[in-house]
Amino acid sequence: MPFDPSDARSKLAGDTAVKAPPTAFAGAEYLRFYETPPTVVADGGRTWYGRGQNFVLEYTELDGELEFARTDQPDEYVVLLPDRAVTADVEAGDDRRSVHGDTLVFVPPGDSTVRLSGTGRVIRLLTSKAEDLASLAANAASYEEHHPNVADLEPWPDPVGGFRIRAYDLDVPPMDSPPFRLFRCTTFMVNYTGVQQGPRDTKKMSPHTHDDFEQCSLVIAGEYVHHIRWPWTTDLDAWRPDDHERCAAPHVCVIPPPAIHTSQAVDQGANHLIDIFAPPRVDFSRMEGWVLNAEDYPPAPAVTG
Repeated sequence: MPFDPSDARSKLAGDTAVKAPPTAFAGAEYLRFYETPPTVVADGGRTWYGRGQNFVLEYTELDGELEFARTDQPDEYVVLLPDRAVTADVEAGDDRRSVHGDTLVFVPPGDSTVRLSGTGRVIRLLTSKAEDLASLAANAASYEEHHPNVADLEPWPDPVGGFRIRAYDLDVPPMDSPPFRLFRCTTFMVNYTGVQQGPRDTKKMSPHTHDDFEQCSLVIAGEYVHHIRWPWTTDLDAWRPDDHERCAAPHVCVIPPPAIHTSQAVDQGANHLIDIFAPPRVDFSRMEGWVLNAEDYPPAPAVTG
C-alpha cells in the first residue's frame, strides 16, 4: 500500500514471495479498558489483560507498590514504564537492575521479579506461552481456535553476550517521519512512537497490510479511529464490513492480517499509540538505523537472507 513520500516507510522493500491468497479472515479485537472492570484489583494497582495470537498484554494502573513474579518463564518478556513517576527493581537470577520510568526493560527467561513503586502506567508483554496470564485476557475466548493467516512465533537469535536484564531509555528523539522509536528482543518488537499533538493530518494517512502477523496498537493517551478493511475473495460469505472504530484511552486494538489498516489520532490534545509485534518485524529490522538496540539483538536469518 502507498505511503506519503515523506514517510520513511515508503522505502520499505516489498516481499516478492508468491503466497496463496487467504480464504478466511479474523475480525479485529478491541479492548476498551476504560469501559471494563479490571481483572485484578490489589493494594497498589488495578490490572487488565488482553491478548493476540502470539502475545499477552498486561496493563496496570499503579498507585503504590506492586510485585510481579514469573517462575520458569520460558522466554524473554517486556516491561514498559511510560511514566517518569514509576520506578522498578528487576531481578532475574543473579542479575539486578533498578530503573526509573520512561524506560523499556527486557527480562530474560527463567525466574524473575519486578517490584514496582509510584503512580502511573505499567505494561508487561509476554508471549502466549504464559498460559496462566493468557487465560485472564478479556478476549481469551476469541483465541480458543488459531486465528487464520497468523504465523507461529519463532524466537529470534539470543542476544549478544547472552540473556540478562536490558534497559533502554525511552527519552530519545524519534525518527522524523514517521516518529518511530523501535526496540526489539528475541520475542517482541516495540514501537514507542512519539506523542501526536492534535489530530492527524488526514491528507497523510498510511493504509497498509501485513501478510502473516498481527499488529497490536496500545493507546495510552488521546483518542483514535482505527480504519480497517478486509480483502474480498471469490467467496462472498468470507467478506467482512469495514471497521471505523473510535476508541479513547486506554485501549488495545489487535489488527489481523492481511487487513488494510491505518489509525487516525483525533483528540485535540496529546495522542499516544504504541505498536507491538510478536515476533519482531523483518521489514523494519532490514532498515539501517531503525532499530535502536540492534547491536544487542542479532537479526533473524530472514533479515539477512
